[in-house]
Order: sequence, then C-alpha cells, then structure tokens
Amino acid sequence: MKLRILIADDHELVRRGLFTLLQSHEGWEVCGEATDGRTAVAMARELKPDIAIVDIGMPGLNGLAVTRQLVQQDPFCKIVVLTITDSDQVVREALEAGARGFVLKSDAARDLVTAVEALQRNGTFFTPKVREMVLAGFLDRGKNSGNMPPRLPRLTPREREVVQLLAEGKSAKEVAAVLNLSTKTAETHRSNIMRKLGFHSIRDLVVYAVKNNIIQVQIASDLSPSGEDPAA
Repeated sequence: MKLRILIADDHELVRRGLFTLLQSHEGWEVCGEATDGRTAVAMARELKPDIAIVDIGMPGLNGLAVTRQLVQQDPFCKIVVLTITDSDQVVREALEAGARGFVLKSDAARDLVTAVEALQRNGTFFTPKVREMVLAGFLDRGKNSGNMPPRLPRLTPREREVVQLLAEGKSAKEVAAVLNLSTKTAETHRSNIMRKLGFHSIRDLVVYAVKNNIIQVQIASDLSPSGEDPAA
C-alpha cells in the first residue's frame, strides 16, 4: 500500500518541484495538491493523506493554522512544515501546532525525502537548530519566564483567521464571505480583536500579523525563474 502525501504550497513552481521529488520515490503517491490553506484542509478531509507537506506562508489560512486543523481533524496525519526561516517563534508555533517535521525551503531538495522517510517510520525530522532547541527544553515555558516580556492576549483560532484575512487586505464583507459568516459577525470579530490587542488601525494589525507569523511578507527574489530558492 502506497504512502499517500498531500502537498500544500501556493507557489506553483515550488509545488511542481515537490511533486516531482516525492512522486518519483518508490512506494509513495502524491494524492493531492493544494494552492491555499483552506483547500488543503478540505482536501485532507476528503483524501485522508498519511503525510501532509505544508508551506507555512500560504494566503487565506497559513500553514500553522492548517497544521492545527489537520491534526485536530485526523490525529494520524503527520505534518511536515516548510518554511523560509527557523526563527525561535516559528519553531515554537510549528511544534505547538503539532508538526512532526520541520524543513527549510532552502534545504528541501536535500532534506524533504529524508523527512518523509522519518515520518513514515513514525519518527520526526527537524533541522539541527530545532533539534538543539528541543533537547534544551525550549518548549518548557516555565524556564526563565521571569525574563520574558509580557505577551499580548492570545487569539482564538477563529480570531487568527480573521486577523490573517484583514491583514491580507480583505474587507469585513469579504471576510464574512470566506468564513461563511454574516457581515455583522465579521465586523464584531474585527472590533473585538482590535479591542483585545489594543490596536487602533489596520496598519497595527498588519504589523502584528507579520511579527506573529500569521502572514508572511513575500519578496520577489524568493524564487528563481527555475523555481528553486536561490539560497539552496
């Protein structure tokens, strides 16, 4: 029985490259390709992949939110997160979301097959930096908590969805359409979020979304014409 893999990445060239890399492996089958987070969740519900390769910076619903939903939807589905950075905050949120693998996009050609093989054996795969952080008890929030700056109030999953859509430039009416809400409910969510975070403008919300990896700023030179990350 073949290992079923779902790919979720909004860059077509990257997605095609991942497909070729994974589909050519004996015993593996790419059962679906999603171009955004919401499609990824819907496809996973229908196709029930064994492993999902999830880009962290997708529009509409980012990879962290997708990971949380996939794990909740199917605890047996293992997630590999693809990201352009292994910053402390990204690592923490990916692990807390339930990712079993963590691969830098710049290293995907070298590491992704190894990561999938590890998850296929019910293991994990992390970059050396992430492994060091885990071994050092990085997720132990009790350590050095007195030295940590105060955090803003935690948003609910629904509020994070609304923040991402607003930060991507959608109006309350458009948010309502995407999330299948009434416009009034979407406006209420927006007001509650702004009040909870103490913000007074959408600009503040955009900055918050970028700093907290709810959206990622895409740089035009991220991908070379061949579809490869120039840092690879």
